[in-house]
Amino acid sequence: MLDESLLDAPEALARADTRGLLRAAAESGARVRTAARHAAEAGVGDLKPDGRPRTVLVAGPGAAGSCTADLLGALSGGNCPVSLIAPTGVAPAPGALRWTLPGWAGPLDLLVIATPDGTEPGLPRLVEQAYRRGCALVSVAPGHSPLADAVAQARGLMVPLAASSNSSAPYTTNPYATGPSTTSPYAGDEGGDAPQPPRPEGAPPEGAIGEPPPHDTTAVPQHQHTEPPGTAPDEVTGPALPGTLWALLTPLLVLVDRIGLVSAPPAALQQVADRLDKVAERCGPAIATYTNPAKTLAAELAGALPLLWTEGPLAAATARRFAGLIAALAGRPALVSELPGALAAHGTLLAGSFAGGADPDDFFRDRVEEPEALRARIVLLHEEPVNQVSAVPNARELALAHDTAFSELEPAEGSSLLESAAELLAITDFAAVYLALASADRS
Repeated sequence: MLDESLLDAPEALARADTRGLLRAAAESGARVRTAARHAAEAGVGDLKPDGRPRTVLVAGPGAAGSCTADLLGALSGGNCPVSLIAPTGVAPAPGALRWTLPGWAGPLDLLVIATPDGTEPGLPRLVEQAYRRGCALVSVAPGHSPLADAVAQARGLMVPLAASSNSSAPYTTNPYATGPSTTSPYAGDEGGDAPQPPRPEGAPPEGAIGEPPPHDTTAVPQHQHTEPPGTAPDEVTGPALPGTLWALLTPLLVLVDRIGLVSAPPAALQQVADRLDKVAERCGPAIATYTNPAKTLAAELAGALPLLWTEGPLAAATARRFAGLIAALAGRPALVSELPGALAAHGTLLAGSFAGGADPDDFFRDRVEEPEALRARIVLLHEEPVNQVSAVPNARELALAHDTAFSELEPAEGSSLLESAAELLAITDFAAVYLALASADRS
């Protein structure tokens, strides 16, 4: 059950948002700028790679690994295979997770590790495997963590995670207040910065990434790890929360731009940060539902089974992240399928018990003893304008034929691929947060 009145009550939203999810979503643009600066200071821009890697292997806990791999693969456009190293273990706890390199991994491959925590015992062991195999190694993690020490010993490249603002530091402007402000956290770089630790000794200078030196058998020093500000405990193995995903992804975009997989120069990353700020302004808690695309989508998904139909690899990656977020934050199921296959895969759902043709507001239904039936709702996500070979028109027609409600998300016309990613991810991040906050059973 969704309390739609809460969506247009900024003060009530602020009270319900005990984890600072809206604040984190609003900081995404600032964290892109800070993460890009951290990547430059770590020397990513000075790398002189000798050609592209054979494969980019991505490892990390929960969505930190899976979403990063999914988005890098979508943005690379098939220029290089991007493969996720899925963890194994008896439980989704950081201490129980283990990662193993594929048997074929070697000096031609690049290992990328992305984590908001850095204390997972399995990741330094993965670094050791990569060292023995001669893989190039890059990691994005908190600067003072066991993983950072392991990467430094293996002569990999370590980029400190751009942490969110400290919850004890007040904003210069209340993000829930109405009216534009140049000091608002929605539009600035405040709160996205984090202290820059000194570059670890042995980090590779201008040259190949992670060229292994003579092996150092010294034990990795164990430092007491302080959780980075704004990182929720369940984020380590659960969803990469709004803001954190961009803190992890941005340094890797700088990296893959350097090795020629994705075009992400500094100017493009600035445009991404600007687009995230603009979406935050449109989707902020002080903006009314009828002009707020994220609140509108959250309200439309109340009591619905979302069928997330996508066209294009970037839209598909966004939908998978959206489905994961609304499951983890709002406790709601969602099904993802790519067009045109979705028309056949979910066609029976539109004609069965989840069909939208039945009247959910039947006058004779007992609203106390008979809960409202769950109805399918199609959400169309596509990254480019509809053209002659698009399946989107057929999807709209199928929805109308089955009297099924549908929503549609499309980036602004003329957007670059990175800007499209920023817009789709930002709107769906805000929508997932609003759905969680306004759900009576979750708040």
